[in-house]
Amino acid sequence: MNQILEQLKIRFNENKERHPELHWEDVEKKLNQKYLNIISEMEKYDGEPDVIMFHDELYYVDFSKETPKPRTSVCYDEEARLSRKKFPPETSAEAFAKKIGITLMNENMYRYMQSLEPIDLKTSSWIKTPDDIRSLGGALFGDHRYKTTFIYHNGADSYYGSRGFRGYLKIT
Repeated sequence: MNQILEQLKIRFNENKERHPELHWEDVEKKLNQKYLNIISEMEKYDGEPDVIMFHDELYYVDFSKETPKPRTSVCYDEEARLSRKKFPPETSAEAFAKKIGITLMNENMYRYMQSLEPIDLKTSSWIKTPDDIRSLGGALFGDHRYKTTFIYHNGADSYYGSRGFRGYLKIT
């Protein structure tokens, strides 16, 4: 696990604008084996995890410039995936996130990340969808175009090679 800690420290120091109020030593103290295992999975699937403070809480989030390629071509959730009559993808964003051990970002966190550094300039990412939208068959995703963060909707069963998902791990 020293390798993942070293990678996280390097990323932390190279991207201080994402977390100007944090000190690496304080973050490192909170990273137990369970957290490191999950963060390693985020890294394995190209998330480029980095730490942020969001609403006075510490999170590791997927900060890759574009939605991680190994996480694309997925429906929003298993219900949507299983309801496809033709060509269902191998997994869904929610199932894949659960496998990694992370939670899909919600709209507020996604917008906050975009305020720190534009992401999804050529791709898009599924985000946590409110139940009232999901119950009608829809799901939300976001991207950044024209110097603006957009949140859109699509059928939860849709999937594209340029749409994946981002997640987070709350560090307590």
